[in-house]
Amino acid sequence: MLTKEEIKAYLMRIGIADIQPPTLSYLFELHRAHVRSASWQTIDIVAGRHTPIGVHESVQLLSSGRSGYCFHLNGAFSELLRSLGYQVAWHRAGVQPLGQEPRINSFHLSLTVTLPDEHQQEQRWIVDVGLGDMPYEPLPLEMGSYDQGSFLYKVTPSGVARHGWRLEHDPLASFPGVDIAPEVLTTLDEFQQKHDFYSQSLESPWHQLFLVRQRHATGSNELRGCVWSRRELRDTVKTEITTQSVWREVLADVFQEHLVAYSKEERDDLWNRVWSLHEEWKRAKAAVKE
Repeated sequence: MLTKEEIKAYLMRIGIADIQPPTLSYLFELHRAHVRSASWQTIDIVAGRHTPIGVHESVQLLSSGRSGYCFHLNGAFSELLRSLGYQVAWHRAGVQPLGQEPRINSFHLSLTVTLPDEHQQEQRWIVDVGLGDMPYEPLPLEMGSYDQGSFLYKVTPSGVARHGWRLEHDPLASFPGVDIAPEVLTTLDEFQQKHDFYSQSLESPWHQLFLVRQRHATGSNELRGCVWSRRELRDTVKTEITTQSVWREVLADVFQEHLVAYSKEERDDLWNRVWSLHEEWKRAKAAVKE
């Protein structure tokens, strides 16, 4: 559990002023603030930094003005929620990439929160601040369709986990969905090997993919290398960024990412690597057109 000072530091990081009792409305406020303020990102992976996924290390990561990907974000958020009095459960999950089959392979940590409803009956909520551009608010663990800003989500039974559930992404989004197993985990040991692969292996899909994603009330932002995609309602505008100064401004102003753990030399090295990867991507794209 976090101390009161640690809770305050975390809440300040995501722009929440007050500690409140564990209500549904406060859970929604926390979730919205978290996805707006703490982006999903592969920055440390591209930079060659291995960042631990223990909950206390992840809380320190967030509180110091940094961020990470699902294991860090959902791990830290679950610790904050527990410290505030919420009943939180960890679940194995798997994100389905475009063109591939659904799976539960522990490459994603999913959360549920149980709260009493207006009739004092327990109701479970899907809580996930570690999926980048989904969702903006908690979703009830009830089958159906849910509209959040410019995104339409569906909660359906999972086809790959008995008694599990699936969160389907918007049809125009970056991946089809995520499947979640119903069993409740008591440690994060299940995810350590996966994290080691994603963050350190040269075969990791993120080893050379600089990717930052963030949700807000009416849409989302993504910075993929040097391409900034802004989605509002059903429209997406893409902008190529060609200078480090603008790239840094977008990271800071849009994604709240100030690269606080990087020296000037390291920030320059990171930009040069990202720009080199971007030019390589453009050459490959041009070759395909030919």
